[in-house]
Amino acid sequence: MLIDIALFLLAAVVAVPLFKRLGLSAVLGYLAAGIVIGPSGLGLISDVESILHFSEFGVVLLLFIIGLELQPSRLWALRRAVFGLGGAQLLISAAALGGLALALGQSMPIAIVASFGLAMSSTAFVLQLLGERKELNTRHGRSAFAILLLQDMAVIPLLALLPMLGGSGEALAGADFWAAFGKVALALVLVLVAGRYLLRPLLRVIAAVELPEVFTATALLVVLATAMAMEAVGLSMSLGAFLAGVMLADSEFRHELQADIEPFKGLLLGLFFIAVGMSAELSTVYEAPLMVLGLVCALVGIKSAVLFAMGRVSGLGNRAALSLGVALSQGGEFGFVLFGVATAAGVLSAELQSLLIVVVTLSMLTTPLLYRLVSQMSATASPPFDEIDARETDVVIAGFGPFGQIIARILRIRKFSFTILERNSLHVSFVRQFGNAVFYSDAGRLEVLRAAKVERARVFVVAIADPSESLRVAGVVRRNFPRLPVIACARTRQHALQLMNLGVKHVIRRSYFSSLEASRKLLGLLGNSESETERILKLFREHDDRALLQQQAVSGDERQIIQSAVQSARELEQLFEEDPSIPAAEA
Repeated sequence: MLIDIALFLLAAVVAVPLFKRLGLSAVLGYLAAGIVIGPSGLGLISDVESILHFSEFGVVLLLFIIGLELQPSRLWALRRAVFGLGGAQLLISAAALGGLALALGQSMPIAIVASFGLAMSSTAFVLQLLGERKELNTRHGRSAFAILLLQDMAVIPLLALLPMLGGSGEALAGADFWAAFGKVALALVLVLVAGRYLLRPLLRVIAAVELPEVFTATALLVVLATAMAMEAVGLSMSLGAFLAGVMLADSEFRHELQADIEPFKGLLLGLFFIAVGMSAELSTVYEAPLMVLGLVCALVGIKSAVLFAMGRVSGLGNRAALSLGVALSQGGEFGFVLFGVATAAGVLSAELQSLLIVVVTLSMLTTPLLYRLVSQMSATASPPFDEIDARETDVVIAGFGPFGQIIARILRIRKFSFTILERNSLHVSFVRQFGNAVFYSDAGRLEVLRAAKVERARVFVVAIADPSESLRVAGVVRRNFPRLPVIACARTRQHALQLMNLGVKHVIRRSYFSSLEASRKLLGLLGNSESETERILKLFREHDDRALLQQQAVSGDERQIIQSAVQSARELEQLFEEDPSIPAAEA
């Protein structure tokens, strides 16, 4: 066992840095390492199945960490993408792949198993790939996550269908079916209730012991117990771990749990990818290379085309839709599970199972290469970031759109010095034509902030329109320069609440004051005097500021935010009705 562990570590230490040096994905390095040391390569390790089964716990930990980053309100907001986009992808891709299987002379049961198994993508592969490129929060990243989540849930009915295809459909008929359904429903309810009401008190007790290793052991136990409970009733272990993470996403232990589990997740995911590479039976490729190559190309081509079309229909641009299609074009680890169960049920032959596993594995190999190619083709060439040699300055402004430009103009009038950081190269080139000193750089990088002398500035202004980018920059500044006053513009009310949760005390809502100014003119045109208008706007501002602070306290609970908004609207109406200085509106 120690020799095997040393071989895994050596293979990863050699292959992954080499592939990263070549500009390729770390996932591809793990796969190549597995092929080299596996049965089809040097044959240094032979027990692939048990290693693959053990390393799947890395996928479980990955889904738990993703759940920690996804609050229940955000998960609920994804429901249409999960069941709409995810369900459509699975059915359309399976229909296309099933039609191809029938055209190649396979029977209907084989076509059903093969099509659904190949229509599933690799959760571990896609999330690792998008995570490396920091694209999980992009539109195509969110769409990919929704599709993968639906696929995880779809494994359950697909596994239930296999006995019927193998001629033993009576096993799930009648009372047995409802008993199985009841077990699944009960397990889900128990996980949700325990995660919501039992885990937090347990973690508080463990944290009070003040032994980090015990807290880490508890975190691993929580994930393992949840995964095993789900597996016991026929659900996906990773789905159970994901739900446990979602239930703890609002807890005060979220960041500590993530930090404790991250190293285990990274190591086990690497082992999983190595095991996938080891499972590739290259002898099948040697015997029928053209057939294997054709099937891999058909799989990747069909899924990419279906996903690209669906991405465009759902509102993604060409580049995002193409990225979505290529990212999910491979087969997945759940395909291995389905093919194994189908072979045991007599639906697939051992030879066909081996062929399908090779096709899935090789399709995984193509994904990082194709994704890198698509990224290079679709990305416009950007110049290197500027070298910043800023002197001490009063104000540092991140983002130089219309909001930042007006601030800079007023600062220039008052003779205050300022440094501007903007990451849009085309925007920088345009603004420099007017004589503005703008640095083309990323304000979310700590070394950039230090070069811009942020620690000596009097104020930092976040004038970035994109909410996710704004939050990223504000988070870096608040963590590393906690005493520096930060003024941030917010695009929406939710964006404002997120900035306030980061500790930004001065949040300016971009549309808020312009809307108040428009309301001022509107009330005047409707017959209100200037003093009445000022009183109305003053009352509204004061009440809305209080409501915003109340909503910040419950910002992680969508239901309470809605209740707070309804209550706030009632209070505002009552406030205006009771104010004698404001006449009633004319009918």
